Amino acid sequence: MKYKALIVDDEPLAINVVVRYLEGFQDFEVVDTCQNALDAFNILDKKPVDVIFLDINMPTMSGLDLIRNLKNPPLVVITTAFREYAIDSFDLEVIDYLVKPFSLDRFMNTIGRVKKRLSPTTNTPALESTPETGEAQHVFFKVDKRMVKVMLDDIIYIESLKDYVRIKTTTESLINHNNLVSITEYLPDHKFIRIHRSYIIALDKVKAIEGNCVEIAGKLLPIGRNYQKTVKKLILNIDED
Repeated sequence: MKYKALIVDDEPLAINVVVRYLEGFQDFEVVDTCQNALDAFNILDKKPVDVIFLDINMPTMSGLDLIRNLKNPPLVVITTAFREYAIDSFDLEVIDYLVKPFSLDRFMNTIGRVKKRLSPTTNTPALESTPETGEAQHVFFKVDKRMVKVMLDDIIYIESLKDYVRIKTTTESLINHNNLVSITEYLPDHKFIRIHRSYIIALDKVKAIEGNCVEIAGKLLPIGRNYQKTVKKLILNIDED
């Protein structure tokens, strides 16, 4: 199995550096390269990609805006000459931030992070669909040494705890070794929404929005700056475009 990579940078020389580095890793393959975010958006719509090596400052659309507009982005490694975007990048849960020019040693560290995240794990949730509707009704999470069945309708929110997540339900709180990016892939997007780098919530459990917080199950959860537009559109039906 080879991990598929897309390289996006408006500088051909920068693209060549990443291509050359990746050639040294037999389990990676470059499926495409492009020089702007719009082309990258179209490529991602047609080709399966595991990781993007993405520049930030590009014409028409920045790399960060590309991430914000992807519904289910693959892993993202930022490659940029500017250090000042690091906080905004990690708010969008990029897996690493490479400042140009970066060495092969530093790149190898990044590849290790990517492979660790992409490697199959027994902690991955198991989703089951009903024959009648084809829609999942419950998911199994590995908790300690057990696979625990959780009804999707019972989930209130999921909280990131670094290398773990807390699944808060109407009856219990479960800890699973996982991350929110992976968890999102197993949750129907018409029922759940990411509101912060640390939180996914169930839309039908929201009681109120107070300032930049969501009230849910008697708890105020923060709405991240990069998620405010989407949250207001889905919960309050407010479109700020």
